[in-house]
Amino acid sequence: MEGFLLKKKQLQTDMIHEAYDANEHLGSISIPIFQTSTFEMETFEKGMNLFAGKEEGYTYSRLQNPTVEILEKRMATLESAEAGLAFSSGMGAISAVLMHVLKANDHLICSASLYGSTYSLLELLQEKMNITVEFTNFSSQEELSKMIQSNTSCIYIETPVNPTMEIYDLEMIAQIAHTHNIPTVVDNTFATPYIQRPIELGCSIVVHSATKFLNGHGDVVAGIAVGKKEMMDSIRKSTQRDIGATLAPMSAWLLLRGLKTFSLRMEKHCENAEKAAAFLQNHPLVEQVYFPGNDLATKEVFKKQMKCAGGVIAFSIKGNIDDVHTFLNRLRLIKLAVSLGDAESLIQHPASMTHKQIPQEEREEMGISETLVRFSVGLEAWTDIEADLEEAFAGLSI
Repeated sequence: MEGFLLKKKQLQTDMIHEAYDANEHLGSISIPIFQTSTFEMETFEKGMNLFAGKEEGYTYSRLQNPTVEILEKRMATLESAEAGLAFSSGMGAISAVLMHVLKANDHLICSASLYGSTYSLLELLQEKMNITVEFTNFSSQEELSKMIQSNTSCIYIETPVNPTMEIYDLEMIAQIAHTHNIPTVVDNTFATPYIQRPIELGCSIVVHSATKFLNGHGDVVAGIAVGKKEMMDSIRKSTQRDIGATLAPMSAWLLLRGLKTFSLRMEKHCENAEKAAAFLQNHPLVEQVYFPGNDLATKEVFKKQMKCAGGVIAFSIKGNIDDVHTFLNRLRLIKLAVSLGDAESLIQHPASMTHKQIPQEEREEMGISETLVRFSVGLEAWTDIEADLEEAFAGLSI
């Protein structure tokens, strides 16, 4: 109908339509790939104004690209943020954000467990910038308030935690952080905006490994950061521009394509994961299952901030490391591979793979034992996933 405008679209619609008008691109329903490194500037004066920030436009794809820009705007909308930035990896996004908010001799409060490469990055920042990192499980407002120092410049949170799936009360953390004017950075890779939107809970910046559920097809490595426009503009002009971990146009296009089926994929991931969690909890060879919502201590937090538990499970196998090796080597449908969020079910051993760089004693404090495996439940028929698990368990003589 002529003149009709959707004033408030649903998340499923934004995933497909946000920030793109086909009429501005010769009617192309598929978003064009602006596969160019540089852009012509009509006049010398135009070029000066573009680089001075007095006019909007494109000069060089490391700084801004039309295909990438559509992805950035779409992700900002999905996360209820004002603006977004796209990076060449999730670690590119995390590095740029942390290096922007931190300076030498600052204090960083961090969730007790972390992805291995994030942990290594923090070690590097401690070595190069004398950053003090203090870990916590955010057990209470009082505990968090006591940890804040005059030089605390950021609170960094993974929730759910990779790989042990703990969840933290983002609203509580954000309230304390706002009181002290400290930015909160949340890695929302596992939950995605389909399940949890930290900015709506008061957090400052959200980062993603877009390689995972956002893309969903295992063919892109990418990262996303979203937050207030002023902050994102500042990061774009500093650590993103100068470190240079920007996303290629083709990768942005693949991510935009993946987002079109994002909500449908997440529904199936979550459905299969619920079945897998129930299966594992009842299996005699499984010691413990780690899945959001299972822990009575955080049940209310789960209900408050998460739509569902997500598509990733961790579980520990009864026995020893040799039994884990046997189990993983017997799987056929479920692929032994790092990463998560692909159409294929993926499984891996954190202690020897994604979290290997964390010292053993600290890994164990995080709950990452030698018998823990991380399982990203895919989109296959549940009965086939179940049969593969059963066959792998059948080879154990515990």
